[in-house]
Amino acid sequence: MKTIGVIGAGSWGTALATVLAGKGNKVRIFDVDEKHLKSMEEHRENVDYLPGVELSENISFAYTNEDAVKGADAVLFSAPAQHFRSALNNTIAYMKEDVLIINVAKGIEQGTHKRMSEIAEEVFAEKGIADGMSRYVVLSGPSHAEEVGRRMPTTVATASSSRASAETAQDLFMTDRFRVYTSDDVIGVELGGALKNIIALGAGISDGMGFGDNAKAALITRGLAEITRLGIKLGATAETFAGLAGTGDLIVTCTSMHSRNRRCGIMMGEGMEPEEAVKKVGMVVEGMFTAEAAYELARIAGVEMPITDAIYNMTIGKITASEALISLMNRERRHELDSAEQN
Repeated sequence: MKTIGVIGAGSWGTALATVLAGKGNKVRIFDVDEKHLKSMEEHRENVDYLPGVELSENISFAYTNEDAVKGADAVLFSAPAQHFRSALNNTIAYMKEDVLIINVAKGIEQGTHKRMSEIAEEVFAEKGIADGMSRYVVLSGPSHAEEVGRRMPTTVATASSSRASAETAQDLFMTDRFRVYTSDDVIGVELGGALKNIIALGAGISDGMGFGDNAKAALITRGLAEITRLGIKLGATAETFAGLAGTGDLIVTCTSMHSRNRRCGIMMGEGMEPEEAVKKVGMVVEGMFTAEAAYELARIAGVEMPITDAIYNMTIGKITASEALISLMNRERRHELDSAEQN
């Protein structure tokens, strides 16, 4: 039995806590929202973000970062991507020297354009932790919290610069309903998880405009093409984007009503202002933040990402959904398998 601290009590952190607790591990959950934690403790359920999933007696609640991670063998960070830096900074001093650090946030930090592992590397350097990245693991893949919490079959990937750490995380989570593969492509796994949220916004916009399967299939396929282009330019392996963290996560996020990015996109496609759509979803819509970061990162990297560009310009009110459609459908002709960066 292991002791695991969980930082962030949203739907995904809670669902993964149920997986870990279901294996007999002792899980302690912390969240900055004390009222939310007290509700979970009282009801033994995450009423706000994962209703209907009973919380195991192996799950307890901590009201400080220190209490959550003190003596823990592993710490799971499930804070939103834009808050990962502060979450790690506020927690790192209380963690054991040999603790396994698992991050499940999917996004790119606004302003810095950094992936989550790059943020971790910066924080470790600032704190003088030389071996931090060898204990850092990212977990990603096609995995709706609503299904994981109800023990529906799910498969994900863990990635780390250390194969031993990726395999330790693999063993920590593996069950007969939650299968885990390992990868050494941290860049690819992180980018796949982050950028698919932008394409899911686009898939939702398409649905909201009343378009059919043809349009959605095109968005998913060409979206994957531009995600892969950027990934390769930034050092990822192309094959990763054909796997769970790439195609798998993209499909599930673009096609399901569990996806808050898709739901937000549907409302935008129906004519709702982006800010209002986000409020209606009621949870963090990572694609809205990642669109801006990816738009800027693509320009820095010199990679053309027309779908990302169109969606970003929609999120800031620069163009309408109809104008985005026209701009994408009337681009100059291309060869589909052109491997050039500008495609």
